[in-house]
Amino acid sequence: MAQHDYINKKPANRKNNKQTPAKKPFPIILVIIAILLVGGFVYGLWFIKSNADPKLVEKQTTPAPPVKVVVPRTPEFIKEIRNHEIQVEVKELEQKGPYVMQCGSFRTHQQAESLKAKIAFAGLISEIKQAEGSNGIWYKVRLGPYKTKRQAESDKNKLKRVKIVGCGIWGWT
Repeated sequence: MAQHDYINKKPANRKNNKQTPAKKPFPIILVIIAILLVGGFVYGLWFIKSNADPKLVEKQTTPAPPVKVVVPRTPEFIKEIRNHEIQVEVKELEQKGPYVMQCGSFRTHQQAESLKAKIAFAGLISEIKQAEGSNGIWYKVRLGPYKTKRQAESDKNKLKRVKIVGCGIWGWT
C-alpha cells in the first residue's frame, strides 16, 4: 500500500461551484386555506349566535331549582327487616391434625440456644429437641404444637418481622 502524505496535501475546495437552489417563497395557497378556515369558523359562531332560540338560551343560563324528593317511611318494612332471621348452613372444616414449626437444625447445642434466644425476644416459646440422624446428633429448634395451620402461620409472620426466616410448618408426629 502506498504511503500518503497528509501533511503536505492541499485542502480540497470545500465550496462547490454548484449554486444552492433559491429558497421558495412560502406557498400562498397555504395562507389562503388558513384564512378560509378561520373565516368559516368565525361565520359558524356568528350563525349559531344569531339564530339561537331566546327561550332555550334563557333556560340554560338560569338553572331550574333543585327538586326535593321525599321518601316516605314505612315503619312496617323496617320492623320486618329487624325481625327477619337468616338461616345459614356452616360447614365444619376437618383439621388435619396438630402442626409444628421448625426454625432450625444445628450440629451444636450452642447454635440452637442462640436461635431459641432470638425467638424468645420475638415473644414466642420454643424448644430444642435432640434427634439422632444418620450423620450424628442434630439439635432442632421447634415451636408448637398448633391446633390449626393458621396459628402456626401467624407465629411464622411474627418471626419474619424480627428477621427469622426459613421456618417450616409440618404436621406433628
